[in-house]
Order: sequence, then C-alpha cells, then structure tokens
Amino acid sequence: MAAVRIAFEAPENHQGACPSHQRPIDLVHLATQTMGDKALEVEVLQMFARQARHALQDMAGADAAATVALAHRLKGAAGAVGAFQVSAAAEKLENNGADAALKAAVGAAVVEVENFINKLCR
Repeated sequence: MAAVRIAFEAPENHQGACPSHQRPIDLVHLATQTMGDKALEVEVLQMFARQARHALQDMAGADAAATVALAHRLKGAAGAVGAFQVSAAAEKLENNGADAALKAAVGAAVVEVENFINKLCR
C-alpha cells in the first residue's frame, strides 16, 4: 500500500495544487473528488477502467447514434475521475459518432489510462 500512497501524493508545491494534465489521470483532481480517500481513489479508478473498457467494446459494433450516446457517458465518467485526455477524445467522438479515426483515438486514450491505472494499483 505504500506504493499507492506515494503514487497518489501530490508533490510539494509552494504555489498551491497544480492539476497535472500531463498524466493520463489528474491525481489532484481525483483527490479533490474523493476528498483525499486513497482507498476510494483506487476503487474509483478501477471502476472507471472497467466502465471505459466496456464502452469501447460496445462502440465496436455500434451505429453512429449509439456511439454518440456511449461517447457522452464516457466523457462524463472520464471528466469525473480526471482522465481529461479520454474526456476530450470522447467529446470529439460525441460530435461525430461515425468517424472511425475518432473512435480509434478514444480507444488509444482509454488504453493509456488503463495502463496508468494498472501501474498505480499494483
């Protein structure tokens, strides 16, 4: 559990908390959402990873209208946990559900977040 504690701690910064948009998950945002409860952060991230994977699987055979609905849900869930790259990719797909390249971009962003979550939760 020590590795989880260290991974979720924000670095000392005399200028205040600064969200990290360079990581697949903004850990400062996540800590704010979970009120600093590290066990809850791990649980929320694992649930998000499962939800994101299911959304990708459902999008694989979905028509444009269903893809738009799935992208909308994924966008909201990603924003809630601080997966802002996934949220941005899902928002683009939400605006054009028939675009295969946008669907692939969402998939790539989700895989990156899943890998990050897996490393944090080891």
